[in-house]
Amino acid sequence: MRRAKVARKTKETDINLELNLDGTGIYRISTSIPFFDHMLSLMCKHALLDMKLKAKGDIEIDFHHTVEDIGIVLGTALKKALNTMKGISRYGAATVPMDESLASVALDISGRPYLVYKVAFSKKSKMKVFDPDLLEDFFQAFISHAGVTLHINVQYGRNAHHIIESVFKAFGKALQQAVTINPRIMDIPSTKGRL
Repeated sequence: MRRAKVARKTKETDINLELNLDGTGIYRISTSIPFFDHMLSLMCKHALLDMKLKAKGDIEIDFHHTVEDIGIVLGTALKKALNTMKGISRYGAATVPMDESLASVALDISGRPYLVYKVAFSKKSKMKVFDPDLLEDFFQAFISHAGVTLHINVQYGRNAHHIIESVFKAFGKALQQAVTINPRIMDIPSTKGRL
C-alpha cells in the first residue's frame, strides 16, 4: 500500500495527516473549519483516498494559515506516498457539474509545480464564514509541495458553494486517475526516465 504520515507544527498550526493512495474513500477530517472539512471529504470520496486529518490553527485570527498549511501537508504526503512513482498513470482530468456550476480539473504528476487557477466568484456569491479566495492559496501550497502541474477552470456557476464543490469533486476524480497504477506501465511514465 502507498501510504504516508506527515506532521507539521508551527506557531500558527499543528497538523497531522495520514494518507493511503490505495484506499476506498474513507476519511476522518477535523480542521475546525466545517466548510473546508466538507470539501476535503468530497475530495477523498471521489479520489478513493483514505485520509485521517487533524488540524488545529489560529482560526480566531483567520482561516488562512490553517487552509494553506493543510495544502502543504497534503502535497508533502502525496509526494511521499507516491515514492518512486513507478507505474502511475501520471495524468488525470475530470469535468464535474454541481447543479448550475461546471468545473474542469487537469493535473500532471510531473515534478514541476505549476498552477493555473481560473475560478471566478460572482460579487453576489456569499459564504457564511469561509473566504473562497483561500482555495487558491490551498492549491498553490499543495502543488508546490507535491510537484504537480494543476489546471483548474470553472466554466460557469452562480452559487459559490456549488462552484467550490464542483472543483473539489473534479480535483478528486483527476487525482484518482493520476495516482492509479497502470499494469501496462512498467517504469516511470516519462521519456526522461524520471519525474
